[in-house]
Amino acid sequence: MEKKLVLAYSGGLDTSVLLKWLLNEGYDVVCFVGDVGQQDNFREVENKALATGASKVYVEDLRREFVTDYIFPALGGNAVYEGRYLLGTSLARPLLAKAQIEIAEKEGAGYVAHGSTGKGNDQVRFELAYYALNPEIKVVSPWKDPHFLTQFEGRSDLLSYAKEWGIPVTANEKKPFSEDENLMHISHEAGILEDPLLRPDENVFSRSVSPKDAPDGETLIEIHFADGVPVAVVNLDDGTTTSDPLEMFIYLNELGSRNGIGREDLVENRYIGIKSRGVYETPGATILWAAHRDLEGVAMDKEVMHLRDMLVPKFSELIYNGFWFSPEMDFLMSAFNKSQEAIDGRVRVSLYKGNVTVIGRESPTSLYDQDLSSMEVEGGFDATDSLGFINISAIRLKAHNIVLRQRRPYDWRKQRG
Repeated sequence: MEKKLVLAYSGGLDTSVLLKWLLNEGYDVVCFVGDVGQQDNFREVENKALATGASKVYVEDLRREFVTDYIFPALGGNAVYEGRYLLGTSLARPLLAKAQIEIAEKEGAGYVAHGSTGKGNDQVRFELAYYALNPEIKVVSPWKDPHFLTQFEGRSDLLSYAKEWGIPVTANEKKPFSEDENLMHISHEAGILEDPLLRPDENVFSRSVSPKDAPDGETLIEIHFADGVPVAVVNLDDGTTTSDPLEMFIYLNELGSRNGIGREDLVENRYIGIKSRGVYETPGATILWAAHRDLEGVAMDKEVMHLRDMLVPKFSELIYNGFWFSPEMDFLMSAFNKSQEAIDGRVRVSLYKGNVTVIGRESPTSLYDQDLSSMEVEGGFDATDSLGFINISAIRLKAHNIVLRQRRPYDWRKQRG
C-alpha cells in the first residue's frame, strides 16, 4: 500500500530528484508549491511535477499572509539576526511549513518531506514547524537518510539521476552558487561565495542596482504607521500612494531596488554551529525597519523601549533557529504587540544610492515635548531638581571609589583566629 506524502517542491534539481526518488521508494507524492514572492513560472513548475509523477500539485499564493502575519510582526520586534540579517528566508519557512501541514491534513497524508540539507538551517525550521503544528506527522528528510546519501553523494549524482529518469534540468541550476528568493529578499550563498574574501561580481545581484549606478537624485517617501504596522506609503516626488499591505511591500521593494538599497554581505552563525557566508538583498524591508525604528523614538516610552530592545536578539535568534511556533515566541509576540500600541504617525525617508536616511517624523502619540527638551527654554522643568537625583545616584559611585583607594591586597592569614 502506498504511503501518502506531501513534498515541499520548487521544481529545481534537488526537489525534482527527490520527487522521483520518493515515488520509487513507494510513496504517493502530492507536491506543494508555496508562492512567497519568488520569480518562478508556477505553471511550468506544476507541469514538471505532474510529468515527473506527482499525483497532485498544490500551488498556493502565500504572499499576502507572508507580509501581514510574518514580515510585519517581525518588524514590530525589530528582528535583526546578529545585528545585520533581516531574516528573509527564516521568516518564510514557518509559513511554508504551515501551508504544507494544512495540505497534508486535507489530503489525509501521514508524511511530509523537504529537500533541505543536513548542514543548513532550513531542515530545522521546517521540521520544528511540522512537529509543532502536527505532533503526529512523520517527516521524511532524504538528506539525512543513509539510504539516500549512499546513492547521492553530490551534485553529479543528482544530475545523473535526473538524466536517467528524464527529468529536465534548467540553465538556472548552473549558477556557481545557490539562491533562495521570496518577497522579502534574495540570498546568495555557497559555491564560489564560500570564500569570505571574494567580492561578489555585480552579476550575483538581481534585486538591486549597484549604489554606484543608482539615480543621482534622492527619492523622498513618507511611511505611515498605526500601532507599529505600516498602513500607507506615499511617494513625495510623484504622489504615488499605496495602502494595501502586499502592494505597499512590493512598491517599497521597487523603490529600494532602484536606489541600490538593502545589500548585505556577512558571515553568520548557523543553528548547528557552522559559520556560513551569505550575500543578501532586502530592499523594501530595509526601508521599513529604518522608518519603524525611528518612529518608536518619538512614540515609545523609554523603559518599554529599553526592555523591548533587550529582547530583540532573543526574538531574532528564535526566528533564525526555527522556533516561530513555540511558547516562548507566543510570549515575546504578546510583549511586542503591547509595545506597539500607539506607535502611530508618519516618517519621511530619503532613499539615495544605497542609503536610507530618515529626514523627519510626526506622531499624534508623540512623547517628545519640544519645550521640555529645549536647551533654550525652561519649559516647566526646574533645573534645581537635578541636584537631588544626581547626589543620590552618586552615593554608590563615591563608596566604590573610596574602597578602591583604601584597598590593600587581601591577606587571609591575618583573618585567622
